[in-house]
Amino acid sequence: MDISPSIYEHAAAFLGRTPWDVSRDGELIYQAHAAAYEYYRHVPIMPGIDIYNLEAEAYGAEIVEPEGFGIPGVRRPPYGSTAELARLAPLDPARDGRIPILVDVARRLAARFPEADIRVPISGPFSIASNLIGFDALLIDAALRPSITAAALMRLVDGQVAFAEAVKRARVDVAFFESAACPPMLSPAMFRQIELPALTSIMERIGCVMGHAIPCIIGGNTEPIVEAMLETGTGYLACPFETDQGQFLAKVARREDVRIRVNMDLRIIAAGTWDEVRCEADRVIRLIGRRRNACVGTGALPYETPPETVKRLMEYGAAIT
Repeated sequence: MDISPSIYEHAAAFLGRTPWDVSRDGELIYQAHAAAYEYYRHVPIMPGIDIYNLEAEAYGAEIVEPEGFGIPGVRRPPYGSTAELARLAPLDPARDGRIPILVDVARRLAARFPEADIRVPISGPFSIASNLIGFDALLIDAALRPSITAAALMRLVDGQVAFAEAVKRARVDVAFFESAACPPMLSPAMFRQIELPALTSIMERIGCVMGHAIPCIIGGNTEPIVEAMLETGTGYLACPFETDQGQFLAKVARREDVRIRVNMDLRIIAAGTWDEVRCEADRVIRLIGRRRNACVGTGALPYETPPETVKRLMEYGAAIT
């Protein structure tokens, strides 16, 4: 059974540096993810530390240093409403924020590890908007001005397609993340009305750029929206720990053309004993059952996760046929 750990800020621990230090320096991002891959040999490598900040910073948000080993965050939303987002020019992946740095890191990792699957993290429109105007303003606009909000999300699509084109030129792949849009942030009905048109557009267009359907990774309670997620044409979904995983898997039971990553409880991986970690892995493997196109996932590993636990977990999964 394949076990696929998600390594972002956790990679910084391999250098003994804070996620902040590593996130601001392309050379450190490269060294951290190279060291993590040499230890884990995981699939895929997704270079980056604070992945949901990239586009927000490219559009003008200030990213600030957290205390200790925390994840960097946006100081304050740079815009006040979705109407302002509708007037934004698309980001330029060749010059805006840290996007050029991350694409270059991915290119260097691919050159060093030609056997590896390198996927640059790209955010969805709702996640970008939540950082640019803040969750409260975004949810108020979604409730009171749904058509303006939907149009603003669609406005963000062009910049993400340009981002994907830069990734394609670097001869690596993409992973697509949109966790801010999960219930209860949006109800299933609002997800369909406001988010799904832009989500479908962005995934179809990036899929055309890359030449294949792209993963649609949405964390949180996604079981109520799994059918809508499948309508995007994705070939890969995450089944988060935070949702009803049994119901989620029942809804995708006939879609073995779509790869499903069923996530373990991160709290156990980060701080549990080996027996607790093994029991959690067994729980997820039982849930997957006879499904052929599936793997076990970890979600985004916290910085402090013991590397030896993750490696032992991957070896445990590899021994299960």
